[in-house]
Amino acid sequence: MKADLDAIDWKILAELQSDGRMTNVELSRRVGISAPPCLRRVKRLEDAGVIRGYRALLNTQDLGLHVVAFCLVGLNHQSESDLKAFAEKTRAWPIVRRAWMVSGESDFMLHCVAKDLAAFQAFVIEELTSAPNVDTVRTALTIRQVKDEGLAAIGE
Repeated sequence: MKADLDAIDWKILAELQSDGRMTNVELSRRVGISAPPCLRRVKRLEDAGVIRGYRALLNTQDLGLHVVAFCLVGLNHQSESDLKAFAEKTRAWPIVRRAWMVSGESDFMLHCVAKDLAAFQAFVIEELTSAPNVDTVRTALTIRQVKDEGLAAIGE
């Protein structure tokens, strides 16, 4: 079910996606309403689950995490219980930062971040390919990130 959002709600979402740390006063100024109703709208968006949370975006390079890669994983069996079991397994791997169940030739796409190539290779060989029900693993190492926008295109 799509959330019932008006133009002000969309402006609030766009601003918060750009900078989730701004004060309510600054947010209200940017979207053109006073602070109290702005705060009520943000709270309503949070309570409705439209805003799922807030987090800091970290510079992985500065933290010594130099390898970003994607793994396309194909399973031997795709029953609902097999898919759920693999999805649960991904939650236990710290190197996997995001994971999607996908359609097509693969069943899952994993976004991985590692300190170096050796750590990523160890994960793929020792953990991922040896996991129950894993049939195929194709990896793609990134060269450089060329775009980093919020996850929702607002106003498009």
